[in-house]
Amino acid sequence: MSEFSKPYQEMIAILDFGSQYNQLIARRVRENRVYSELLPFDISREKLLSLNPRGIILSGGPASVLDKDAPLPHRGILKLGIPVLGICYGMQVLAYLSGGKIERGKGGEYGARKLFIDNEEDLFQGLGKSLTVWMSHKDEVSSLPGGFEVLAHTETCSIAAMRDKKRKLYALQFHPEVTHTPQGREIISNFLFRICRCSPEWTMTSFIEHAVQKIRHQVGKKRVICALSGGVDSSTTAMLINKAIGKNLECIFVDNGLLRLGEVEKIRKIFKEHLKLNIHFVGARERFLKRLRGVLNPEKKRKIIGEEFINVFAEEAEKLGKIEFLAQGTLYPDAIESVSTKGGPSATIKSHHNVGGLPEKMHFKLIEPLRDLFKDEVRIVGKELGLPREIIERQPFPGPGLAVRIVGEVTPKRLEILQQADGIVSEEIRKYKGYKDIWQSFAVLLPLKSVGIMGDERTYEYTIALRVVKSSDGMTADWVRLPYGLLERISQRIINEVNGVNRVVYDISSKPPSTIEWE
Repeated sequence: MSEFSKPYQEMIAILDFGSQYNQLIARRVRENRVYSELLPFDISREKLLSLNPRGIILSGGPASVLDKDAPLPHRGILKLGIPVLGICYGMQVLAYLSGGKIERGKGGEYGARKLFIDNEEDLFQGLGKSLTVWMSHKDEVSSLPGGFEVLAHTETCSIAAMRDKKRKLYALQFHPEVTHTPQGREIISNFLFRICRCSPEWTMTSFIEHAVQKIRHQVGKKRVICALSGGVDSSTTAMLINKAIGKNLECIFVDNGLLRLGEVEKIRKIFKEHLKLNIHFVGARERFLKRLRGVLNPEKKRKIIGEEFINVFAEEAEKLGKIEFLAQGTLYPDAIESVSTKGGPSATIKSHHNVGGLPEKMHFKLIEPLRDLFKDEVRIVGKELGLPREIIERQPFPGPGLAVRIVGEVTPKRLEILQQADGIVSEEIRKYKGYKDIWQSFAVLLPLKSVGIMGDERTYEYTIALRVVKSSDGMTADWVRLPYGLLERISQRIINEVNGVNRVVYDISSKPPSTIEWE
């Protein structure tokens, strides 16, 4: 293992059994300043040992251990002497591998439940006699494996938590990682520090030091092209690589015509004039819009934009001379949503233009220094690297830009309408006192027209949907209860100032089951 193989001293290995909450488990561990990583559920005993984890977490998942082809980890991981915590399906796996009995529950448990703690030692230390937890299971452990004892129960689940203290094996039938389990963070913290004996040493300062060394080692004196979009991800990537190799970094900003109102001018001022990065601006609006003509499918849009994005880079590389590396601001959630998590059974949600297989004709080697970070960690890195607040605090913006906020075909007229409407949304939301608590706020142009009246004339114009959500990481989100006065002001301004719109609606769906973006 090379000296650049890990940016941490201690880590928690999370075996992925396909739960929609897996990213949250990893994030909750990192919030305690302990590094965590999602790994394939069937990782070999030898590979797992080579990572030297302080603890192992078995995630939840949609399968049943009673199924013929149920995903199961290597049995040897329970004999390593490393603490293990099974969550939901992970608890059933732990019980099954240890000789316990699992049965279908009478009706399952779903939603908030009151947990009664039978043993307050270690895992439930300091949490009292009862707490609210979030259940989501059909199967349950009906008979304890040998050596295990019950730690907690609910009214309908007699074994809601268990442990084998001697072998350091622990399990929870509920999900401590979700916000619906209010004291879940304390439970995870107890596992990390009381049971695994971790030290809170995972910091973004240590990450930056490691990343800079790794980039220098990988790149040497060669040159790198950085895909700079102006968002916090690509901006932090650019600053990190600039710190490592300086003038050998060539930043490329592609104006694909799908950007927010005034975006190009803003980026030029911040990065070229203020931060003095070596940046090249490429106008490619027409070629992107031409390729998107007549395209309705959102996945096809994303793929077209991703391909064209790479093509532009390849062309710019030829103009700039020999370039060997391409840098992108890919984050951990991007990679997880695009492909099954490091080999686990998670489902693909949507593709991201900066993740996955690159065209064979592309001769760049890929650098993704932020690939193992969550968004909140990236913001901290950006701040430490000197990025201005207006970049660090920017809301996430999709790689395909406004193309995935225009439902249906992207045309110049529709694009102009959305840019103006989105500009109004941005301006008004920034004035709102709760702005700092908003994850994303934007306009979506719907492919339907409705009848309206403006003045004494009948209109037949487009509808704008307003999407405003709160989230800590983008993995789950809820719609923001904006004041009626603000909603009214946004609606009136869009209808009065944007030619082609006569109706504004508000999206009140959460993620899941909806996604944040409409496409």
